[in-house]
Amino acid sequence: MSPTHDAIVIGAGPNGLVAANHLADAGWSVLVLEAQTEVGGAVKSSRDVHPDFVHDTFSAFYPLAEASPTIRAFGLEQHGLTWRHAPAVLGHPGLDGSWAMLHRDREVTAGLFDAAHAGDGGSWLELCQKWDRIGDQMVKALLSPFPPVKNGLGALARLRSVGGLDFVKTMLTPASEIGLSRFRGTGPGLIIAGNAGHADIPLNAPGSGLMGVLMSMLGQTVGFPVPEGGAGELAHSLRRRFESLGGEIRYSAEVTRIDVDGRRATGVRTADGERFTARHAIIADVVAPHLYGRLVAPEDLPARTTSAMRSFDLDPGTVKVDWALDGPVPWASPPPFDPGTFHVADSVEQMTEAHGQVSARMIPAAPFMLAGQMTTSDPTRSPAGTESLWAYTHVPQRAAGDAGGELTGSWDRDECERFADRMQARIERLAPGFGSRIMQRRVLGPREMEQRDANLIGGAINGGTSQLHQELIFRPVPGMGRAETPVRSLYLGSASAHPGGGVHGAPGMNAARAAIAHVRARRATRGLLH
Repeated sequence: MSPTHDAIVIGAGPNGLVAANHLADAGWSVLVLEAQTEVGGAVKSSRDVHPDFVHDTFSAFYPLAEASPTIRAFGLEQHGLTWRHAPAVLGHPGLDGSWAMLHRDREVTAGLFDAAHAGDGGSWLELCQKWDRIGDQMVKALLSPFPPVKNGLGALARLRSVGGLDFVKTMLTPASEIGLSRFRGTGPGLIIAGNAGHADIPLNAPGSGLMGVLMSMLGQTVGFPVPEGGAGELAHSLRRRFESLGGEIRYSAEVTRIDVDGRRATGVRTADGERFTARHAIIADVVAPHLYGRLVAPEDLPARTTSAMRSFDLDPGTVKVDWALDGPVPWASPPPFDPGTFHVADSVEQMTEAHGQVSARMIPAAPFMLAGQMTTSDPTRSPAGTESLWAYTHVPQRAAGDAGGELTGSWDRDECERFADRMQARIERLAPGFGSRIMQRRVLGPREMEQRDANLIGGAINGGTSQLHQELIFRPVPGMGRAETPVRSLYLGSASAHPGGGVHGAPGMNAARAAIAHVRARRATRGLLH
């Protein structure tokens, strides 16, 4: 007889662990099945670049986790999580020696903007004050199941106080234009556009401005925190909390099939042939293309779902480089405050061009890069006086060519290293002598990312594109937009579900809440019938 639990969670990434914790809080017996040998998914860290250095394998900074009502409610500090912050949130160095800086103290940020161009500091503080009035409701609305009735109404109630339609217009303005329309200097625009670049929305498209403002304002309210000791500590604090509630996790347990009987998910089977039964729910922290048509057989799905999945769009691939440095980054012009994260682009226009090249399926000639100084953020990451550093950039899923004229997009080892050289040269221009500080370098291309986490198909880190045609009711396919799937008792709890990528736990929480609500509804219906 197969083991039976109230719920089975497929995958121990952050969304799976959030779902498992919430179900356990509700008194359910929960089994988590994880294909890897440890929890975390894309929230992991290790010493595999250099034995004296901790490097985060995938994600590293977690403003959305710190701002997420879901993750904050878990009290993970009681389970070993400690947040650390760099002196400054974000820096954008210029070739002329200037720095656009986002300090955690908004007054300091405003002072730096004002020193570069009089008046910009006041405009920045005005934006921050508006966010103070409406931002909390907006974050809650973005992370709630769609449609976000309660928090959406809360945001609407505050809209007039922040300028009404003018504020809406700002949120709909492309990130590449916000700096031009609201500020006179280049610094604020570089910060907002760079933060918008954390998603794959073109910087000249609607939706990018909202992302840029959201991330910039989170930098002013919660900062860009990192877990002390490595990104993996966030996942392990979720694991410890879940296990303290009696939850069970099985490792090296790859789920290969979800059993469906009468359009209802009843259990799962693993690669070693073992079967597990679920009384109430199966929650899949699995990217949508792996769930529909692979774990769930095509014959168990409506034709409209299998048809719609053929047009599911992944987000771009990723190339990430990790460095172990024997000293700090040798900036040509030191920043006024040491930033945890920094962006590399000559201008907003060059950022926009790089994003446009990726959208056009071209490998960017001058890639826009997001980078992290991890020892600056958390001194436990490497020996004193050294730096644990990384940078990543996006590349097309299927390249039509290389704007730099030398790569094919095969992303074999040689191409990954050559592209990493291109990325490294971008930093060298800003920090002469950077290459001489390198003790060890690791390059993770799209293939390696997927090998390390099967959900990162072709290095796609957000579970599907964040562009408007695949958000809200269109995520993962038109007509869904919620955790429920066409199969009863099966819920999608990965970044492929609304609201998408980012370590905030919302897809997992939305799936767990939906599962609990449906069980309660069925029990209430049975009570009425009796």
